[in-house]
Amino acid sequence: MARIFDVVEYPNEMKDEIVHRFPETGFGDFRIGSQVIVRESQAAVFFRDGKALDVFLAGRHTISTANIPYLIDLIGKAFNERTPFTAEVYFVSLREFTNEKWGTPQPIIVRNPGMGLGVALMQGFGSYSYQVHDPQQFVTQIVGATGAYATSEIQSRLRAILLSKLQDMLGEVAAKKSVPELIGLTEELGAGVRAKGHDDFRAVGLTLKTFYIENLKPSDKSAEELRAMGMLDMATYTQLQAADAMREAARNPQGGAGLTAGIGAGMSIGQVMGQALQGGAAGAAGAAAGAMPDVMTVSDAAGLLKVGEEDVLALITAGELKAKKIGSTYRISKAGLEEYLKK
Repeated sequence: MARIFDVVEYPNEMKDEIVHRFPETGFGDFRIGSQVIVRESQAAVFFRDGKALDVFLAGRHTISTANIPYLIDLIGKAFNERTPFTAEVYFVSLREFTNEKWGTPQPIIVRNPGMGLGVALMQGFGSYSYQVHDPQQFVTQIVGATGAYATSEIQSRLRAILLSKLQDMLGEVAAKKSVPELIGLTEELGAGVRAKGHDDFRAVGLTLKTFYIENLKPSDKSAEELRAMGMLDMATYTQLQAADAMREAARNPQGGAGLTAGIGAGMSIGQVMGQALQGGAAGAAGAAAGAMPDVMTVSDAAGLLKVGEEDVLALITAGELKAKKIGSTYRISKAGLEEYLKK
């Protein structure tokens, strides 16, 4: 004979569990008059044949046709009120799940007009929290007939929503702000992601309570890694590879000689790829020289060399590129840059 449950409860804090089904497999035999005990920060959803019958909040509840009207049709008026019926109960945690982690597995490309390549690759990480606001909707749409549903089982879905909204936010803000300004707007960006993700969380019975950006910075991945990920076109890859060679050479203990060799290697790769793409057009040095003004800032020289401003400053510091310091800034002559490119 099937076991008939007279008291149904789940005395568990549910710290890492969102939903627990009772019983975990099959169907439970319940009686009219059975007691259902729901603890604080819990809700209990009754299901039969895939249909939700009722939702109980914290407290002690007695199963009756008064608080679950559909039972009249399920049991039938001709039967004794103590007749058992089969159903299942889903205990749902209503506590706020805090300190859930998110991060960017791949860099997010944003526009960065007027600086470097005109684009930036951003990475970040942080935390978020959420809470079930509609137990019946969450069980119906997400859990199904699963015996137990842990927080880890929905993390990938929630992170995908959040990263999509973060990418949208960065794209919108980067159209008006530079990358350094973006990094200083983490609180505003977090609020924007929370607002954008609200409807997506609500659609599955959840509320996005908080979204925090703990760190946001340009990616430190190399050109090779980014190209392997399919995130760079050939032209951008060539430019970043030259910059990588320059930075690597700057760390070379041989000093200036190593720096020059590293830059030369990077520029050579850029020239070869550029010529291949342009059908034998002039090399990078020649193209840069033809567009040079007589006097340039560090930013101008970086744009012509297709590298970052910090790389040009490294050249000047090493004595490889002649420049005149005026106050706290440098001015580079056309002749000085041409001389460097001929080395």
